[in-house]
Amino acid sequence: MKKLITEVTGVVAAPVERVWPVLLENVPSTETGEHALAYQGGWWYRGEWSLAPHPEGTRVVHRVYNVAEWLRWGVPLANRLFIGFGRRTREGFAEGLTHIGAKLGCATRVT
Repeated sequence: MKKLITEVTGVVAAPVERVWPVLLENVPSTETGEHALAYQGGWWYRGEWSLAPHPEGTRVVHRVYNVAEWLRWGVPLANRLFIGFGRRTREGFAEGLTHIGAKLGCATRVT
């Protein structure tokens, strides 16, 4: 069972076919699918990224889940009740989008 902790989305002004390889280069992954990848680390963390066509280019979605199978109740305590976690995730995501945009020579924005 996984519980959504936070979600952030953005747009890259390039088609999915151009964004996908750059995302693969920059996000460690343990699973990949069609324009989706996931990284699972530690005892609770799972990050999932997905790409989809958007009128401006590509919509990028990043979700963070709690996937702890034991001591699930301890995850918020271990992460200081996730205070500021959403903000930090959004900031990291924005930096990642900026990097992708710089590599592709196009605009990006967090939505």
